[in-house]
Amino acid sequence: MSALSTERLSAPRGRRSQARLAAAPYVGSAPLPQAASFAGAGVPAPLVAALAAAGITAPFPIQADTLPDALAGRDVLGRGKTGSGKTLGFAIPLAARLADGYTSACRPRGLVLVPTRELASQVHAVLAPLAEAVGLSVATIYGGVPQKPQVAKLRDRADIVVACPGRLADLIEQGHCHLGDVETSVLDEADHMADLGFLPVVRRLLDMTPPGGQRMLFSATLDAAVDVLARRFMNQPVHHDLGSVEAPPAMVHHLLTIAASDRVGVVAALAGGTGRSLVFTRTKHAASRLARQLTANGIPAAELHGDLSQGARERNLASFADGAVRVIVATDVAARGIHVDGIDLVIHADPPTEHKAYLHRSGRTARAGAAGTVVTLQAQPQAADVRALMRKAGVIPLTAAVTAAAPLLRSIAGEPAPPVTLPPVRPPAIAAAPATGRGAAAMSAGFRGRRGR
Repeated sequence: MSALSTERLSAPRGRRSQARLAAAPYVGSAPLPQAASFAGAGVPAPLVAALAAAGITAPFPIQADTLPDALAGRDVLGRGKTGSGKTLGFAIPLAARLADGYTSACRPRGLVLVPTRELASQVHAVLAPLAEAVGLSVATIYGGVPQKPQVAKLRDRADIVVACPGRLADLIEQGHCHLGDVETSVLDEADHMADLGFLPVVRRLLDMTPPGGQRMLFSATLDAAVDVLARRFMNQPVHHDLGSVEAPPAMVHHLLTIAASDRVGVVAALAGGTGRSLVFTRTKHAASRLARQLTANGIPAAELHGDLSQGARERNLASFADGAVRVIVATDVAARGIHVDGIDLVIHADPPTEHKAYLHRSGRTARAGAAGTVVTLQAQPQAADVRALMRKAGVIPLTAAVTAAAPLLRSIAGEPAPPVTLPPVRPPAIAAAPATGRGAAAMSAGFRGRRGR
């Protein structure tokens, strides 16, 4: 606790990061051979058993590539498209490397930084059972909820912290958390961290970690901002690049031109099937309104956006994940925060403004090798912008002009679900199960939603 004053957010840049500003190139180490199995990669037996109990017996390609290097303590820079399995790529070595060690109160030895609250909860759901299998504990730190339980968890000697940068910075300022004992740091979805403007606080947080620690950075894209992070904080990382940012081939893309007056009817026709649909809007107000309109049309829909409390967001996401509702209407807050297997259809009710957002939204379907369909709705005045967006995303969609009664919509939606008569009000929040649990059952639930990460 005596080191508190040296770990404030005003702490100077660490020696390690200063030395690396001039280092070039940042990728230099040759990777170790790919692993054919978890045991072959060097994963400890308790973790192999825990994975097997959750039905996970073979690594995805990005895991087979990165695990030998990460378990050996090397810095790892991993790029993989959404759904490729990045979460296990860092969760397994994080638990394995910290298994033998002592953690002091408020001084975690493992740190995972993520851009959103939903992603923090999802990572925790995967990581906590692995950590438990080797006698470790995990604390999740994010805003929008009271900090007292989070502080109590830190004081209870949490070995690993999964955190959003803003709330973690606040707790450090208050003296509740110190990063001087961190042995392994992970940045998950670093490109989205950059998009949200978190890089200044991320840099300050990483500067507080010891200069000799292991760093792992996973991202769907490696743009200029991520390149700066890698050069500044990583020591000759092994670079694993598994798949471009282009849309997975298992997706079928449709671009439908509609009249503005048909928008709700077209979305209702598409979302009215028996499959699970995720609908994206550009604004929070539009998400709330469209969820109410779908519900009024006999298609119960939950909403997910920044105006909801964290509890409401978790309840609505849980209702979607457990099948209580088949449709969720979300803003881009969910483009990286929803990781639920079995999403059959993604609908861009409002086209996104740039191609990376399109790909990350669309990546909520066709996960872990499954097939999926993506539909983008455009009004005629939007056509030029959407055409440019598709070109940058590397997508060639099937195009058509439709009305709400078009047979094409039924063919995309599949078998219609029986209508449900509900009052035209916001769908009631459905009680959620705890985000994480204990043992193999909790891991299985977490991996059902995150295995493809």
